[in-house]
Amino acid sequence: MAKLGFVVSEFNRDITYQMELLGREHAQFLGADVAAVVYVPGVFDMPIAVKKMLCREDIDAVVTIGCVIQGETAHDEVVVNHAARKLMDLSLECNKPVTLGITGPKMSRADAQKRVDYSKRAVEAAVKLLQRLGGD
Repeated sequence: MAKLGFVVSEFNRDITYQMELLGREHAQFLGADVAAVVYVPGVFDMPIAVKKMLCREDIDAVVTIGCVIQGETAHDEVVVNHAARKLMDLSLECNKPVTLGITGPKMSRADAQKRVDYSKRAVEAAVKLLQRLGGD
């Protein structure tokens, strides 16, 4: 059974809460176990939590769950671009899958609500990667 860690952003929690619930349900549907959950203030804060989780023996892959809504500046683009890059680097460094269940940038609150099921895609990607890479 695949043992997943979730790193969930508290920013826009009304949306990430729904994403987390859908991700948990989908993990159960796929026969995976959500072995640990860490909540971080925002998407930008995820890499350190992901790294700590990747070092755990009881975690096979990490699923990130977050929502970055567009504001009046390009801040949303900076946050998502840098977080995504660092998360990919950590996956390669630690040789474990890290999947991107982060919606945004350039997204309105209404768009974010429509995309809450993207967390299911991130869970599915983690499980498939583990199966295909021989980790499960």
